[in-house]
Amino acid sequence: MSERAPRRSDTGAASGHSHATRENLLIVLAASMIGLIYGYDLGSIATAILFLTNDFQLTAFQISVVTTAVVVGQLIGAFVAGRITNRFGRKNSMIFVALGYAAFTGLQGLAPNEWFLTGVRFLLGFIIGVSIVTAPAYIAESAPKSVRGSMLVTFQIATVSGICIAYFVGLALSGTESWRLILSLAAIPALIVLFLVLRLPDTARGLMMMGRRAEAVEVLRRVDPDVDPEEEADIIERDLSYDEQGSLSELFRGRFRRAGTFVVGLGFLVQITGINAIVYYSPTIVQQVGVKSSSGAILVTAIIQLFAVAAVVVSFFLVDRLGRRPILLGGITAMGIASAVLVVAFATGPSPVLAIIGILVFTMAFNFGYGSLVWAYASESFPARLRTQGGSAMLTSDLAANIVIGIVFLSALGALGGSWTFAIFVVLSVVAFVFVYVLAPETKGRQLEDIRGYWYNGGRWPEEGEEATASATGSGRA
Repeated sequence: MSERAPRRSDTGAASGHSHATRENLLIVLAASMIGLIYGYDLGSIATAILFLTNDFQLTAFQISVVTTAVVVGQLIGAFVAGRITNRFGRKNSMIFVALGYAAFTGLQGLAPNEWFLTGVRFLLGFIIGVSIVTAPAYIAESAPKSVRGSMLVTFQIATVSGICIAYFVGLALSGTESWRLILSLAAIPALIVLFLVLRLPDTARGLMMMGRRAEAVEVLRRVDPDVDPEEEADIIERDLSYDEQGSLSELFRGRFRRAGTFVVGLGFLVQITGINAIVYYSPTIVQQVGVKSSSGAILVTAIIQLFAVAAVVVSFFLVDRLGRRPILLGGITAMGIASAVLVVAFATGPSPVLAIIGILVFTMAFNFGYGSLVWAYASESFPARLRTQGGSAMLTSDLAANIVIGIVFLSALGALGGSWTFAIFVVLSVVAFVFVYVLAPETKGRQLEDIRGYWYNGGRWPEEGEEATASATGSGRA
């Protein structure tokens, strides 16, 4: 017995005219503020390190431990996030995230020693891990398909804006060396997120998974008034009727094996190509190439992040026009070029001007491509029951690579030198380009439920009049 993958007459059409409603915008605002807090934490630790190192008399290894404790927590949080969001719903998970952010960002400022700070940052990391799976899924499941890509990119705009704000806050407080205030200020937006989420609905797909169809239909009516809510509910219900139980192991079986390979590989390559070496340690890198003062290093890095925000905004306007693949491949290409510039910068002096140009281009390229599109692919690559599990798998892989970068980069920079270290990133960018070119689907203008047909059809979209079928060995049921 076989099951036909659900198809819609408008599969692949990018010509829909749905626009974001007030409800969409409030949901995106709440979810994107999670990105703002996430980005603020990434940026704030980079500036706080310059001051807490002397306060706690930290060694290079202890700096790495404090920095990467949050990443270890993220790894665990991302791994279990799919199970949490499927069990408790998208909205309840967002409430949990907002409460956790408020508590643990605030506690960072009360740390009496590095071990307390490390423990709190681990717990904060767990919350971040859950949030970066839940928030993009919340956006994706609440957005009309014609603007879903740009709405997902707002999460990265918020993340990069958070990093940028953190650097300017660090610069403003550098005279006081108040690392406690730098780290704990993120509790304020966390409380705003809590206020917003309490007043928003769950997603229609989340409600349907909990058997609450009537509420789901009402949510569909509110978030996308241009579609028939009953028809959309039928499509979601049909997609949920398949055999998936929402377990991670299902990502690597049968017709979804290729999808599982794609999201895990993409997540790993997002980080191993070096972005958080730049985010965590760019003030340190800038100091190594000749900008000696702490305030000068922070200022340079903050200005670079302003350009990064601009790059994400460009991606926002192009993602639903050009599509996901061209933007992602273009960004990876520019990252490789930027890493090559940094190789030259360290080989010739080092050269402060070349190093700053390399960091600038790398940061802009990442945020234009990988940074913007990782959230889209995390949320668009699987049907409803596997969506947050797919996001968990991608981001768990991402964070595993992040841990490697966080722990190894400073040591590699000292042992190998900047030229060889960034030469490795050049090679990894080439690997990433080939991987994305071969495996990444183009999901522009596709209904979320259509993605099943892509994987059932061996990694290509069915042609008009062609049906993709699932084998009887667990891929679907009649």
